Order: sequence, then C-alpha cells, then structure tokens
Amino acid sequence: MVCRTLGSPEGLATETIELPEPGPDEALVRISHAGVNFPDKLVVEGNYQHKPELPFVPGREIAGTVAATGQTVMASVNFGGFAEAAVVPLRALRPVPEGLSMAQAAAFPVATNTAYVALVERGDLSAGEVVLVLGAAGGVGLATVQLATALGATVIAIGSSEAKRQAALAAGADHALEPGTDLKERVLALSGGHGADIVFDPVGGDAFDAAIRTLAWDGRYLVVGFAAGRIPTLRINRALIKGISVIGVRAGEHVRQNTERGPIIRAAVDALAAAGKLTPRLHAELPLAQASDALRLLDSRAVIGKVVLAT
Repeated sequence: MVCRTLGSPEGLATETIELPEPGPDEALVRISHAGVNFPDKLVVEGNYQHKPELPFVPGREIAGTVAATGQTVMASVNFGGFAEAAVVPLRALRPVPEGLSMAQAAAFPVATNTAYVALVERGDLSAGEVVLVLGAAGGVGLATVQLATALGATVIAIGSSEAKRQAALAAGADHALEPGTDLKERVLALSGGHGADIVFDPVGGDAFDAAIRTLAWDGRYLVVGFAAGRIPTLRINRALIKGISVIGVRAGEHVRQNTERGPIIRAAVDALAAAGKLTPRLHAELPLAQASDALRLLDSRAVIGKVVLAT
C-alpha cells in the first residue's frame, strides 16, 4: 500500500513492486499481519514529526515469517509494514511470544513499548502507586492498563463509553470512570484522598485539563500524544504547588537515544506476554487492500484495542 500524496488515507493505493533484497544484517520477512497505529494516520496526512520522502509504504509493526529460515517473528519498523514483504534489520526481529497469534503479534510491539517506556523508563512506577490511564480502551491504553496492573499499581481507567470501560476492567483496571470535569473528586474518592501518582495521557485536549488536577504530591504527568486534536497548556504554578513533573514520552526516540535499553525493554514485555500478562485485544482484522478503511476507523473513536491488516 503506497502513499504518493500526503493528506488523506484515500491517497493509499495498491501497487506491485519488485521484491526487495536483504542486505548484510537484514532479513526478508513475508508479512502475515501488520498493526495499524495512530501515527500511521498522522504520517499519511503529513502531520507526523517524521516525514518520509514520497512515495513510501506506511506501517510500523509487523508479524510474519523469515523467508530464509521459516521462523515466525514480529518487529517494529519505521515504515514499510503495509505490504506483503519487507526487509527488516536482524536486530529488530523478535520471536513471537508463546500464546500470541500472528494477528496479536502484529498488534504487540508499538503499544507495549510505549507503555513500558512511559511507566517504567520515564514514569519510574513503583508497586502500590495509583495510575490514571486516559484513553484506556485504545491499543496503547489497554497495554498500559495491563502493564500497570502486572507491576502492582492501582489502575483507574478513563473510557468514553460503557464498552470501553468494560474493556479496561477486563484488562485488569481496578476502576473505570467516564471523562468529566469532576475527575479530581472521583479519583480522590477512589484513592483514599491520595490522588494519582502517575497520569498516562495519549489524549490531550479537555482530558488533560481535568486529569492534571488529579495528581498527588510529587506526581508524574506522562504526555504521550494528542488524539483529541488540541494541544493543551499548563499553568506552571500548578507544577510548583504540587511538586509535579510533566514528562514527555517518545518511546521510539527513547530507545534510539538509549540504545542499550532496547533489548531490555523488549525482553521485559515479551516475558510478560509469554506469562499471559500482556495480550493485545483485536478490534478488527481487515485485508491489506483496505488499509485506508483501517486508518479511517481510527478516526471513528470506536476502536477498542487494535486494528490489524492481514495479507
């Protein structure tokens, strides 16, 4: 699925190209499934911080089979996932954890990496702390709920519908709440007056305005994204009064800047997957040719979990 013009998912078109040849320290992967992520939509629209040269193939996570060996693998890639095959650096290939289907494996690397970098690498989460997860029913949100639960946190999930709140509870959340301006009071009531030690926010907009007020003393606000569209602003006196930290989370860049952490993070989340503690929830599986439909589906705000493409 090739993008030749930026601006809309409709710009994607099916094309047949020559099968790529792997170079040194690379492998040709026959792709079974590709995960669909919000940044894929942004990059096709031209709104992402990384702007590849046109034309390009979007898609940043895959599962498939190494052509030369037959090994089943998953990988996070910069681009090229929305295709039947891709050349992938050997260092990026990971065995599919036991218990995950190929479709689930394609939905695993990006969300779990983001959750781990946010909570552990940047948020310094400790067992017993209170974690508030905004957008808790999205692919990254559910991974964060599962990871925080596995690490011993008390998890309060925010979901805009009953179905989303039920999904968060099924993923391990202790409580699930509707969004609202009275969020501070409800979080205080559920935490015995303590508040949230960590807020995980991939949403921004009005959700930020309410969630920043829920932080406990020395709390950490993890800025992950702005799915709501509006980039909010913070009155800096709030940081002073409560001693809070506002922390940016760019999971991919974190690993690029701290290369030694990549294998450690991958090993940690893969072990949790093998133990049944990190399992992607699939909302829909569409054929590769419907990549445009998959990206539009993300705009509907109805997705619970992840959308994947099958080749």
